[in-house]
Amino acid sequence: QVQLVESGGGLVQAGGSLRLSCAASGGALSRYAMGWFRQAPGKDREFVATIAKSGGGTYYVDSVKGRFTISRDNAKNTAYLQMRSLKSEDTAVYYCAAGQKVTTVLSGRFGAAYDYWGQGTQVTVSS
Repeated sequence: QVQLVESGGGLVQAGGSLRLSCAASGGALSRYAMGWFRQAPGKDREFVATIAKSGGGTYYVDSVKGRFTISRDNAKNTAYLQMRSLKSEDTAVYYCAAGQKVTTVLSGRFGAAYDYWGQGTQVTVSS
């Protein structure tokens, strides 16, 4: 059983940056593709980014391309989401997820492909 714990959220002004971390325990992160999702108040959960098990492939939702970067350090059992040029519409609870059956970055867009989820971390962007 893999446990995921997100950290790094907070309050930031528009145009600012944050780096979210997702620390895994109970299993080797290298066995899992990783994804970041977010959910704003009153909205459905939204895919943000995914990264392949080896880190060799990534995919982003169009709204964050060029501003967000997903990465991973399998030796540290941690995944990251670097967020730059934040906008008020990025305000949401951000969740990381691990999926052993995610075989392509395109399939990593779907929450159902993931096996384990973190509890979420709040990101609030003030305008």
